[in-house]
Amino acid sequence: MTDLSPSQRTWKTFKRNKIAVAGLAFIVFVTLVAILGYLIMPDSTPRANNMTIQLSIKKPGSQFMMLRLPKTEPVDTVNIFTKMLFGQPSFYRDIPITGFHPARDSIIVDEYIGAEDKPERKAYYAPKGGKYGNDAPGPGAWGIVHKTFWLGTDVYGRDLLSRLILGTRISLSVGLMSVIISMLLGVTIGAMAGYFGGWIDASLSWLMNILWSLPALLLVIAISFALGKGLWQIFIAVGLSMWVEVGRLVRGQVLSLKQVEYVEAARSLGFNNTRIITRHILPNIIGPILVLASSNFASAILLEAGLSFLGFGAQPPMPTWGSMIKEHYGYIVMDSAFLAIMPGLAIMLLVYAFNLVTVGLRDAFDIKSQSTRI
Repeated sequence: MTDLSPSQRTWKTFKRNKIAVAGLAFIVFVTLVAILGYLIMPDSTPRANNMTIQLSIKKPGSQFMMLRLPKTEPVDTVNIFTKMLFGQPSFYRDIPITGFHPARDSIIVDEYIGAEDKPERKAYYAPKGGKYGNDAPGPGAWGIVHKTFWLGTDVYGRDLLSRLILGTRISLSVGLMSVIISMLLGVTIGAMAGYFGGWIDASLSWLMNILWSLPALLLVIAISFALGKGLWQIFIAVGLSMWVEVGRLVRGQVLSLKQVEYVEAARSLGFNNTRIITRHILPNIIGPILVLASSNFASAILLEAGLSFLGFGAQPPMPTWGSMIKEHYGYIVMDSAFLAIMPGLAIMLLVYAFNLVTVGLRDAFDIKSQSTRI
């Protein structure tokens, strides 16, 4: 591989690790699902918050017949880009039924109330245009559709698959933003401490050691208290809790490289310190930084899940995997353990995939430093 560039050699080495490649493929798939979001969700309403209380805690694969009635208030149709990002408010009100038959200008239905209750017979006015099938009825019309809940429904009768997909977007966005914040702070402060040394290194190292001694979850909770509850606050809180690890790594790498020949040559040519750090030192330590970034991505997902479980993450009805476990962990000892197992399994698989990629990157970059945490 002597005729290949360093990046090509790294990629070729990474591809040899089939498990790491599988982890990367899973991350790409999950990212694609998160980007498409509402376009592929069974429940495309904002925040997947379409509640049907009668269908509370239904098993995966449950099928129901739904009477679809148009809402009385007007609902705007959004474009595909807006729908992908924020969802489309429903035009209809869904009522679970067990049977129906038309009667003149009305439709008589047996409305589903519960598994142990007898259906309640009701009549609804049926304007023209009503039809039976899996297609949505036209504006102002009624329709009867079959609906399948592939992963069941939660305690509020919401589609669990839709909320899992939307929770993927939250977890990945928190991981991405947190890693960006931690990398910007950690690389900047670590490079300054390692390159300039002296009192700058002593001061910044003292700050990093103080923050390093604090448990990450407690630090995030403290920052969340100061900033308030919400998604953007979680971005900042998790990012500020992880930069110390990056700073310590970068400081050590810069200390080992700032006296090498090509850096001395750059100084003798009159290059300023910013150019030397950004053009000559940082590109040569990109391997350890990427390994730590992948590891921190997994840590950020776990931190966000823990915060959401404690009530400090994105607030309801925004679905997050941690909050879904919090709402349903009591059902683990009952016959509906899937309500908590599904989001827990999603967290486990995504974190495991990032850990596989971390190991693959470590081997590809041939990282031997003991200061790099995997």
